[in-house]
Amino acid sequence: MTDPHLPAVMSERRQLINLAYRMLGSLAEAEDVVQETYARWYALSDRQRQEIEVPGAWLTRVASRICLDLLGSARARRESYVGEWIPEPVPGRSEWLDGPASADPADRVTLDESISMAFLVVLDSMTPAERVAFILHDVFRYSFAEVAEIVGRTPAACRQLASSARRRVDTSRAPSNTERADIVRDFKRAWNAKDIEALLGLLDPQAIATADGGGLALAFLDPISGRERVAAAWMEIASRATPMNLVERTVNGQPGLVAEVDGTVVSVYAFDIADGLITRIWVIRNPEKLRPWTAN
Repeated sequence: MTDPHLPAVMSERRQLINLAYRMLGSLAEAEDVVQETYARWYALSDRQRQEIEVPGAWLTRVASRICLDLLGSARARRESYVGEWIPEPVPGRSEWLDGPASADPADRVTLDESISMAFLVVLDSMTPAERVAFILHDVFRYSFAEVAEIVGRTPAACRQLASSARRRVDTSRAPSNTERADIVRDFKRAWNAKDIEALLGLLDPQAIATADGGGLALAFLDPISGRERVAAAWMEIASRATPMNLVERTVNGQPGLVAEVDGTVVSVYAFDIADGLITRIWVIRNPEKLRPWTAN
């Protein structure tokens, strides 16, 4: 029997990937969540599916609950992770580049401020319940009554969770993407020129660089703090024998850099910028997290 809900159900794929990626910080895990959500839909009997008035709402509830379960076990899984864990970076098209837009709308989940690397890192510091409540209400505009049904708490408790999460998010100093692009481009030029003075001028005094190699690629294990130490580390990278091509790309909806060796993406660099200076650099080198970039 053909599922009469099929068009409506399949049209929810982009929304579900948007939701799951923000909740988990991993496109690979988000895709697994969506696959599991659809599997549960088709595990229902025809009669059960017909009784569901709004398939999209049902799919969102199921996907959110799966994410909540995964978030609950994520910290335990990361205890065995080698080095720092950084959310998986996702490529995308931005106005500062003239590249073609992705053919798959689900691949454009990064075109939003709420999916920046800085935002995802803050989300990762929240409890699973805070993260789910905040994303569902503040990002996707679900009512607290709907959030309560998913999280398994009262609407008042969910309101408190979202409020607690909201206090951690600071977008008051967020620069435009044009300003970000100029600073990232200047950083690229200084790095290519091995100009440490220029790098120092672009970094905040308290700048922090964090790398994620996952034990699968060479990367510094602990975050590097301070403008001088970060600049020195980038000079060391620039001095390595392996020739590296730096390409300006959109990383999680914002200007970033991609390092290629012999045409293969080996590193993705995301930046946080405030008051005209780079405050954070995230370096993703774990090849398992670079699959969306190498697939292109």
